[in-house]
Amino acid sequence: MTTPFDASHFRHALGRFATGVTIVTTTMPDGTPVGLTANSFNSVSLSPPLVLWSINKRSRSLEVFETSGRFAINVLCADQMPLAARFASPVPDRFEGVEWRSGRGGMPLFDGCVAWFECDLAFKYEGGDHFIFVGEVMDLHHCDRVPLLYAGGAYGVPTPHPDIALG
Repeated sequence: MTTPFDASHFRHALGRFATGVTIVTTTMPDGTPVGLTANSFNSVSLSPPLVLWSINKRSRSLEVFETSGRFAINVLCADQMPLAARFASPVPDRFEGVEWRSGRGGMPLFDGCVAWFECDLAFKYEGGDHFIFVGEVMDLHHCDRVPLLYAGGAYGVPTPHPDIALG
């Protein structure tokens, strides 16, 4: 099927939708941490608690996420923009010099996030040039910090709507 638009036009239209920013993490069999920045995170179900994210089929981290069987979603706060940029970059060891800890399920977690979700991989689906990973949430944490957002190719933070601010 052909479409009346190209991939670039589609990508720019998708960029109009503001999302949160996450770093999805897992570990290699030897315990080496692996992670990448993703804004494809979404909730799926409350019962059972399911979330999803997607990864490009060409990602150098794909095989590790496929074989690990678990992952963590670290939802970044506004002051973690440098962390988001680092984990979106092609540096060989994204964890070098970065503080993190292992969660109950052994997945790498970053302190200061607005939320994190440790998940067991429940399903994997093919979706065009990406794979969609659905995880069952096994543990979570959240706090009242300001989340980091991404829209229109730039990072941002939420601000109250003027009608709400006038209250």
